[in-house]
Amino acid sequence: MPDGVSVGILKVGGEAMIPYLARLLDIIMNNGTLPGDWKKATVIPIHKGCNRSLLTNYRPVSLVWKQMEHVIASYLRRMG
Repeated sequence: MPDGVSVGILKVGGEAMIPYLARLLDIIMNNGTLPGDWKKATVIPIHKGCNRSLLTNYRPVSLVWKQMEHVIASYLRRMG
């Protein structure tokens, strides 16, 4: 990962990571800035199905942002 955080840490941490990532998100939201490293991503292609030889059957996914999407959803549920 560009920021030095291993995807393995995010996978192993799972749900236990949410409070820490939510706190980080809270700081980011309050400051109105995004860490520079977060503007970069390691993107992997995820196969959607059908013919694996067609590029249109893949979608790009950033693993860090996929995890943050979950954290942001949890954050918004807490705030609402």
